[in-house]
Amino acid sequence: MERSLLLASARGLFVIIAIMTLIVAIYLIFPLIYPFLFGLLLALVMNPVVNWLEKKARFPRWLAVLSTILLLLAVLAALITLVVVEIVSELNRLQEHLPYLFEDYMAQVEFFILNQLFPVYDRIISLYGTLDEEVQRNIEHQVENFSSQMASALTEAGRGLINGILSFLRSIPMIATAFIISLLAFFFLSKDWPKWQAFFTRIVPERVQISSRSVIQDLKSALVGFVRAQLTLMSITFLIVLIGFWILRVEYALTIALFIGLVDLIPYLGPGLIFVPWIIYLFISGNYFLVIGLSVLYGIVIIQRQMIEPKILGDNVGLDPLVTLFSLFVGFKLFGMIGLIIGPVSMVILGALHRAGIFRDLWHYVKGTA
Repeated sequence: MERSLLLASARGLFVIIAIMTLIVAIYLIFPLIYPFLFGLLLALVMNPVVNWLEKKARFPRWLAVLSTILLLLAVLAALITLVVVEIVSELNRLQEHLPYLFEDYMAQVEFFILNQLFPVYDRIISLYGTLDEEVQRNIEHQVENFSSQMASALTEAGRGLINGILSFLRSIPMIATAFIISLLAFFFLSKDWPKWQAFFTRIVPERVQISSRSVIQDLKSALVGFVRAQLTLMSITFLIVLIGFWILRVEYALTIALFIGLVDLIPYLGPGLIFVPWIIYLFISGNYFLVIGLSVLYGIVIIQRQMIEPKILGDNVGLDPLVTLFSLFVGFKLFGMIGLIIGPVSMVILGALHRAGIFRDLWHYVKGTA
């Protein structure tokens, strides 16, 4: 009994060490191989299209893969072109009205300063003169501290913004290189897909093959579902914002709604990047009707996103809404904003491994009954 318990403990420790080693290895190797993994992912997703072109259209394998790549690039270019054309069209219209908008903005700021800030400033100065010297010195000290902290915070924010822009600009060549390598990896992997399948079948035990196919199929379905869920959420946000803009008679409604739909991908910030500065500007300019309207619209966008995201993400990815909500929260707490993606993806991977019987096999191995 003690010997079997000792062996089970040793096997369990070995499994834990092996899993931790695998996680560390993936963490260290991933930055070196992620373009190839993305190419493999493309090959897995697009392989049915390649097979259809090869069998139905009688294309050679290499031509079927090349045609699929060109089709992907064409669709991507068409979408970008449509978006850019619409944005450029509305920006041209905005450019014509920009001088009038700027003049109106400066007039509103001037009115706000003269009629709102100056009277308040005069009252504060009058009240300040009636205070004791010690109270005045304390207020001056607090104001100096606040000014110093504000200047420091603005400086750090400016540095962070500049560093972020520089980092993004420096990463553009790397992103382009990774994209090209991913396409090349997709081409070579998909072109020789039957050969790679035969090689996999030859060297991997049948039991592992069955489990691997199950995991890959689940992950492929989850990936497609995740993309579909994000597009659905973006579309819902876009439609709500567009309808709200039409009701409020906002100019350039389509372009702004489209942009808000795109930034909706950014966790937690999302539409707030557009709504919050816009509402502040309208409040300063005295357009209280739009302030109230946009505030209500922004609240609707936030509430609907929080209410339907777990449901839509869970239905499309194959997770229970409560599990999805839990994974979103835990992922955000552990990894920040990127954790909102890592959390659900991790739950999908764990679910796929469970359905493939991996955990059951590991447990049987630990007990010595495998």
